[in-house]
Amino acid sequence: MLRELLSGAGGIDPSRLAGAAGLPSDPASIAALFGQLQQAMNQAGDGIDWSIAQRQGEERAASGQRQVTDQERARLDQAFQVASLWLDEAVSFSALAGTPELLTRRAWVAATIAIWSQLAEPVALSISDSLTRVMSEQAPEELQSMIQGASRMMRGIGGALFAMQLGQVVGQLATEVVSGGDIGIPLLEDGHAAILPQNAAVFGEGLDIPNDQVELYLAVRELAHARLFRHARWLRLHLITAITAFARGIDIDTDRLEELAEGFDPSNPEELRNAVVNGALIRPKSEAQQAALARLETMLALVEGWVDAATAAATERLPKSDAIAESIRRRRASGGPAESAFATLVGLELRPRRLREATAMWRAVTDAVGVDARDALWSHPDLLPTAADLDDPSALVARLTGAESRTEADDEFDQALEQLLRGETPAAPGEDGEEPAP
Repeated sequence: MLRELLSGAGGIDPSRLAGAAGLPSDPASIAALFGQLQQAMNQAGDGIDWSIAQRQGEERAASGQRQVTDQERARLDQAFQVASLWLDEAVSFSALAGTPELLTRRAWVAATIAIWSQLAEPVALSISDSLTRVMSEQAPEELQSMIQGASRMMRGIGGALFAMQLGQVVGQLATEVVSGGDIGIPLLEDGHAAILPQNAAVFGEGLDIPNDQVELYLAVRELAHARLFRHARWLRLHLITAITAFARGIDIDTDRLEELAEGFDPSNPEELRNAVVNGALIRPKSEAQQAALARLETMLALVEGWVDAATAAATERLPKSDAIAESIRRRRASGGPAESAFATLVGLELRPRRLREATAMWRAVTDAVGVDARDALWSHPDLLPTAADLDDPSALVARLTGAESRTEADDEFDQALEQLLRGETPAAPGEDGEEPAP
């Protein structure tokens, strides 16, 4: 049945199948879809060929892309130089060893697709495994051997379709992001910084602020993000591990999958596509997942809150810095279409819900203990503030400054010391009418 389908027979409209994969329905896309699915059928391994996602993403990003102009390169090179000097005054982390990059949309996809694939793979495998399991349970006994023999092929085709959808999402994201750290997670290697000049220009169009100010602010923000991950070497792996661990815990609703399988119309696969894209196949989060998600959201908020606080301090002399910062916060709070698509595809939103609280907390810590002591908290994950500290920054400040509430033993010690300094002999335990402490 599958071989007939991919050879153009089987009664399935190729344009509808392309739509089910989230692809354009033009002839070139349909030909690419069928070719990639045929290749997936013949794949020997159990893994997913994520090069499909890269090809789809690059093709999507290349549509409407333009190259970096000489004027943009000159302006942004200068902006990064000034941004580095300003940032030296606002953070204790040293400057980057490498030169920041200016990327096209297609180059951004190529540079980041490995991380996107790593984040999406647990969900893709879970959907493929669940589909195979449902097919095995639904098939009559006499067809079990055939289903088992086809399970690897089904995993390959399901993985290929998922990779195509991921590529489309990442390709669309490439038209929205302005820098390497714009999403909040470390998509580039540690110590690497990058800006997409074409998208940065689009971002600045509606702000009524000179381009050079917008570019300088974005350069400071990107360098702050890159310096943080370069200094805290553990942070990148910590975040990615937390995200993939959360994704592995995602459970597919096999009952819903069975309903789709029973009522599946090969000539109209749109219902199946909608179920995947809208996240309808993913069960509600368990208590353990809710706790893991809360920890992950706290970590994402700490990262972006620190970046916001450091950028604000470094750009105080920039006339319109507050307006640019507020525009970025609104943009991050609402997210774009591609970011929403990724959230439903893998069941995870990357927007920190407590960004304003985290930014306010980092500013309070800076005012209380200074830049060096603030940045020293990134030396180890156990030193980082917690969700409770976002609720009550004053408790964190008290711990860092040594001004926590005093104990009864502290008061007794101070009283005895004061008596000694006055030349009096402190009362021995029990002489004041109380029993001595055990």
